[in-house]
Amino acid sequence: MDMIFTGLPGLPPPGTELVTDGLGSAPGGVANIAVAMSRLGLRTGLAAPFGDDLFGSYLWRTLTEQEDVDLRWSRRVPSWSTPVTVSLAYASDRSMVTYARPAPLTADELVAVPPRAASCFVDIDRPVPHWARTVREAGGLVFADLGWDPTETWSSDVLDRLAHVDVFLPNAVEAMAYTRTATAEEALEALAARVPAVVVKQGARGAIAIDSATGERAAAPALPVEALDPTGAGDVFAAGFVYGTLAGWPLAERLRFANLCAGLSVRHHSGSLGAPCWGEIAEFGESAEVPAEVLAEYAFVVPHIPDAEIGRGADSVTRAAPTLR
Repeated sequence: MDMIFTGLPGLPPPGTELVTDGLGSAPGGVANIAVAMSRLGLRTGLAAPFGDDLFGSYLWRTLTEQEDVDLRWSRRVPSWSTPVTVSLAYASDRSMVTYARPAPLTADELVAVPPRAASCFVDIDRPVPHWARTVREAGGLVFADLGWDPTETWSSDVLDRLAHVDVFLPNAVEAMAYTRTATAEEALEALAARVPAVVVKQGARGAIAIDSATGERAAAPALPVEALDPTGAGDVFAAGFVYGTLAGWPLAERLRFANLCAGLSVRHHSGSLGAPCWGEIAEFGESAEVPAEVLAEYAFVVPHIPDAEIGRGADSVTRAAPTLR
């Protein structure tokens, strides 16, 4: 569960209180990427434990009824509290505080027999589950990311897990920390020696990538929009990159589309519920929000926009409100 405070001038100093005008609620964690993928029309299933508390009920209902995410591999767990992250958005960035009890079920306990899938997405801060390896053996692609290491030990064991991964998408801080390098470019080179395709996300600086399978190298700038709330933008980026990969696009176009999706998401309050739908992507293409020469770089996306979504705009999906409901 993500609880997102926006409109903050900064973090409150000790002993003080800040009053802000924005509070959003949304599915968070791995649900960020599930929602973003589903909104792009990908058939998406999620394997995760849910608490049997109020937050768990809200998340389950939102994902199934609103976002069309298949939860047949997920479980409601009695007497387990749903993890909660409070995100404090300020200065085009965010800081987070998380409460999470140890997960009562492992990934392999949730997915005994994986479905037929073109791709799957896992977090390699823990071992790659056997079902993901099964998906890969059957021809599916394994995409992976990882979160902040609260111990800040940045164990090399994590990178050893890339042997079971096809595409790795860390952010620059994490990539440099795990590879013990000084720049995002150095981290990219180090990771490219371990995994077929790697993308290093650099936030407002865009992203850089190497696809060793095709020999492609690419860099793409971020979408030039004003960021209201960057919570979950990295997950939305990843969803766009998955879509572009499955569509067979060149590496540069995959990066541009991922940046487009992430850039559109940061204009909204909330994390996962800020992910764009095709209606919003089409609407953005007809706007004058960015210069025409910038918009022209995304012309390759137009043939993929479903006809039914043209003209519907961002309101074709329900988004989190600035105040908690």
